Amino acid sequence: MTFLTPPAALAAIALLLPLAAGTLAGRRADRVRRALGLPGPARRAGLLRRGLAAAAIALLGLAAAEPAITHASQSRVRTDVEALFVLDTSGSMAASATASSPTRLERARTAAARLRAMIPDVASGIATLTDRVLPDLLPVPDAAGFDAVLQRGIAIDSPPPRETGVRATTYAALTNITSGNYFDRGARRRIVVLLTDGESNPVNTGEIARALNETQGYRLLALRFWRSDEAVYGRNGTPDSAYRPDPAGRAILAAMASAAGGRAFEQGRLAAAGDYLVSLAGSGPTRRAPGTERSVTPLAPYVAVAALLLLVASLWPGLANPARGRVRLHLESEAGAEYARVRSWFSGAR
Repeated sequence: MTFLTPPAALAAIALLLPLAAGTLAGRRADRVRRALGLPGPARRAGLLRRGLAAAAIALLGLAAAEPAITHASQSRVRTDVEALFVLDTSGSMAASATASSPTRLERARTAAARLRAMIPDVASGIATLTDRVLPDLLPVPDAAGFDAVLQRGIAIDSPPPRETGVRATTYAALTNITSGNYFDRGARRRIVVLLTDGESNPVNTGEIARALNETQGYRLLALRFWRSDEAVYGRNGTPDSAYRPDPAGRAILAAMASAAGGRAFEQGRLAAAGDYLVSLAGSGPTRRAPGTERSVTPLAPYVAVAALLLLVASLWPGLANPARGRVRLHLESEAGAEYARVRSWFSGAR
């Protein structure tokens, strides 16, 4: 067990002040009762109330310190397979249905994170595609690091393509993966997950099929993010008149994936793409991944609830000061006796 914010427990000291004030007030009340000759309270009830209140304050201080249980675990990673997620970052990936809707690239990032989570024991990396493929993260078993790079390191035209043109994406650049040392030599299966809108310059599918062929261990999965009603919006919220969605991208992407022995999916079939990715990864030998993963289970909410219950119990009417009842009975009996004497006097007078 550990405490995430130990100094916060000092807040319990401030809560003890009202309890101390109540104790002093109780002592003054005792002196008044003794001066009036009234019966005192039952000490057991008073001690129980103060004990419950003190326990509630102690638990609140403990909750403020944020106790938590830490778990350390050693993850395992596959030794025979790795995955590389290649995200198209060309200008057309900035297209969206409206100026405030998620762009194609944003949807691609979300899909990449979900697909990565489906193969947790497979080391995975990230690369960007325009007219060249550039690595952002070589395959690693660290899923948290993968997500961090995915969300913070991937942006439109970052880095920009080498050549300017109406269309920057060139699938021919995928052939550079085979010579770029993206995968470990020991990985017999090398999964390339391409996330794109399908809008590419003319591509020689046979050339890609020869580069990313199954005999060298490559497997291709393509996922397309595209809608006909999308536009590229500028900073002022107006659509770019130079951009026109290209519906031919679906056929181009499917032909390229099929030629390489893989499959292409539309964005609406993410679950099917995930199943295919899991089948490509299959099963195989694993080794212990470097480093230790730590998870934290917070206990503060449970401690705070326990403190609240004790506080309610200390204020419960059943624990009210019994002296009040006895004082009331004493006064009622005195009043009753006086009434009886007065009534007797009047009766004798008549």
